[in-house]
Amino acid sequence: MAWHGSLDLRYLVDHSGGTPRCIVRDRHDGPLRVLAALHPEGPSVCHSVIVHPPGGIVGGDTLALSIDVAAQAHALVTTPGATRFYRSAGEPATQSIAATVADGGRLEWLPLETLVYSAALAESRSVFGLAPGAEMIGREVVGLGLPTAALPFALGHFTQHLELPGVWLERGRLDAQDTALLDSPMGLAGRRVLATQWFAAGQAIAPARREALLDAARAVDPGAGDEVLIHGSTSPHDRVVVLRALAHRVEPAMELLNRVWTAWRRTAWDMAAPMPRIWRT
Repeated sequence: MAWHGSLDLRYLVDHSGGTPRCIVRDRHDGPLRVLAALHPEGPSVCHSVIVHPPGGIVGGDTLALSIDVAAQAHALVTTPGATRFYRSAGEPATQSIAATVADGGRLEWLPLETLVYSAALAESRSVFGLAPGAEMIGREVVGLGLPTAALPFALGHFTQHLELPGVWLERGRLDAQDTALLDSPMGLAGRRVLATQWFAAGQAIAPARREALLDAARAVDPGAGDEVLIHGSTSPHDRVVVLRALAHRVEPAMELLNRVWTAWRRTAWDMAAPMPRIWRT
C-alpha cells in the first residue's frame, strides 16, 4: 500500500503575550506530522521536528511538505533521523518541499541525511521562494547505498531538484549504472555522499556580506579526521552562497555542514547556533 502524506506548516509571530513569540500552525494528511515545536533559543525562534512514522519511502509513496514563514518569523525545521528511500518494485517515490518566506522572515531547513537504497526509484524536489528581505539557510545531504554495510548503490536512480525560482536551479539524476558520473574525478570521485548547504536571500546580498559568508565557510576546519573531504564554497548568484562537499560517509559531511551553519549564523545574523537536541538522541 502506497502512502500519500502532506504537511502544511505556517509560522507566525504572536504578540498576544506581550513578548513576540514565533509559533507554528500545522495541518497534516496521512503519515507526516510535527513531532514537537520547541523554543530552545527563546520565543523568537520556533524549532519544529517533523516525522514520517512509517520510517521510509517506497515505490508509489508521495510526501509533500509546505512551509510558509510570515513576516518577522524565524523557523528552524529539522528531522529526528534519516529519510530513507527503499527499493522499488517499479513505481517511483517522491518527496517535495515547497517553502515561501515573507519579508523579514527567516527559514532554516536543516533535515538529517537522505539515504537512497539500491534499486530505489526516487526523486526529491525542493523549491524555496524568498520575498525581498527574507533569508534562509538550507541543506540537503544524500547518501547513495549503504557502503559500510556492504550494500552499495548498484541499481536504481535518484533525482535531486533544488530551486530558488528565477535565481538558482540545480537538478541532477544519479543513476547507479552511470559509473562515469559516480566514479570519475569529474563526478563523485568514488564517493557516495554528496552534501549541499546554502545561504540565500530574497534580494542581492551586499558584496562585503557575501564575501564574509564565503570566507566564513572557507575558514572552517572540516574536522574529518583521516577522511579526505572534497569541498568548496561559491556564489553562483548575488543572492546565494553555496557550500558543496563529497565524502565517503555521512558523518564527516554533516560535521562540516554544522560547522559552516554555525559560522553563517554568527556572520549573517549575529546568532549562536545551538544544535537541536533531537540530533543527539
